[in-house]
Amino acid sequence: MTNKVSFMPLGGISDVTKNMYLYEYEDTILIVDCGLGFPNETMLGVDLLLPDISYLLSTKKKIIGMALTHGHEDHIGALPYILPQLPSFPIYATPFTAALSNEKLKEFGVVNKITSVPFENSNVKIGAFDLTFVRVTHSVPDTSNIFIKTPAGNFYHGSDFKFDVTPYDGKKTDFSKITKLSSQGVLCLMSDALGADRPGASSTELDLLPRMVEEMRATTGKIILTTYSSNISRLNQALSAAAQTGRKVCFFGRSLLKTTEIARRMGYMRSDKNLEIEQGQIKNFKDQNLLLIVAGSQGQEGSALSRLVNGDIKDIFLKSTDTVIFSSDTIPGNEVSVNTLIDEISKIGAKVLHTDVADDIHVSGHGKQYDLMLMMSLVNAKKVMPIGSTFRHTASYKRLAKKMGYADGDVLALEDGQEVIFENGTSRFGQKIPIRNIYVDQISGEELDTFVLRDREKLSKEGIVVIMVELDSNTGQVVGDPNIIARGFSNSEVSDLNSKLSTEIKQNLSKKKGRVTDWTYTRQFIGGIAERFISKKTSFGIASCRGSLDTIK
Repeated sequence: MTNKVSFMPLGGISDVTKNMYLYEYEDTILIVDCGLGFPNETMLGVDLLLPDISYLLSTKKKIIGMALTHGHEDHIGALPYILPQLPSFPIYATPFTAALSNEKLKEFGVVNKITSVPFENSNVKIGAFDLTFVRVTHSVPDTSNIFIKTPAGNFYHGSDFKFDVTPYDGKKTDFSKITKLSSQGVLCLMSDALGADRPGASSTELDLLPRMVEEMRATTGKIILTTYSSNISRLNQALSAAAQTGRKVCFFGRSLLKTTEIARRMGYMRSDKNLEIEQGQIKNFKDQNLLLIVAGSQGQEGSALSRLVNGDIKDIFLKSTDTVIFSSDTIPGNEVSVNTLIDEISKIGAKVLHTDVADDIHVSGHGKQYDLMLMMSLVNAKKVMPIGSTFRHTASYKRLAKKMGYADGDVLALEDGQEVIFENGTSRFGQKIPIRNIYVDQISGEELDTFVLRDREKLSKEGIVVIMVELDSNTGQVVGDPNIIARGFSNSEVSDLNSKLSTEIKQNLSKKKGRVTDWTYTRQFIGGIAERFISKKTSFGIASCRGSLDTIK
């Protein structure tokens, strides 16, 4: 038995996403979290980012288990992509986190199962690691921090949290459990630091409901509310506000529908069949009697909100009398896409409420400076380490820690891939492994270099249609004629494609006038036209339809 534990982040440091952390003791590894990252506007053709697990694939050490802190995509979203690459091991999470994770694995056909751990009996032993899940408040039900007891000392893994003493669901942070566990002594507090540059304390969720009711009463048109799909408390508040103001509720977005289905099944979300309606029923109600809850708060191209703004949801159009509420923070890196979407909504003339102009329509799930300093005081660890944040937040957290009496050497600021070795109550930096970006196609789940090879093989056997469309981005209209190149078709089919498909594309695009802001949606729109035409007019099925646009901006 050694008196040494090492800690290494594979994601989550310098970037608030891709959270994945390794605790190593002797020849064993415990993993905490397995999250996704999201591409920015410079990463063309990329759907998702994954943690780089090259180290796990090459090490001779044994992975003995995994624990998940909560159900956000940046903490569980990579599970169906990562787990098939690793040997089997037990995985533990609190009830709602386990339910979301198991649903995701089922959807992808992954056989691994996450074991649900109730807060009332939350102790789990994984090899030499003794884990205790601690309830904290955040923006998704059943969020936990994890107290990790090892032969070399104790660690408090304080992933995403805030201290809301009056949460809407009534499930408060378990302060007594934090202090009782920490009284055993803690080597290092690994702490959420995303709110380290925000002064004060977290606001309560209870403040939001009166504001929602006020806005629903004042708006003569539709209310469109967008938030994180997993923010069940926020969704429950929206349902309550709708009931108080006589508005019917309709949900839009696959992720939103899936998450609410799980929440209802577990009793975390109220269900009122007299309050909620289906999309096809919307036309039967006046705008002033409607609340649309729509996924896409981060301005994601192709999301339900983006499609609504682009007029691509049947029988539903955004009007100048409507109000759009962004009840969410913008994840660092998504500022451009969110601001672009807000601009397009404003161009239509609808009222837009977001955190830059209204501080009472959203409460962050991440603690502010007071929360972070209170956690330091409760845990009273020898060392502190900011995680799940950018370098800017790391610097702010370090200043807070110094105010709390920590010396420079006791605040461990890392980069992904940097090992920290804890031994005999002290810490030192160990190896620094290279961490690369792993780009993945969301549909196939393959890394893009493999995906390209697969496509080439498919194209060599099945043929290809290349459609090159030149668009004026200011009007959305076709400049000249589409250029269509076809291989693997008969001469008559090629002739049809060149004349009739070209006309079909121009006619459909002529109906969608206005500035183009969502190029991914436009590609998909053109691809859909081509897919329907080719399937109808030829004997060929369509295996894949991907668009390419030359644009005049």
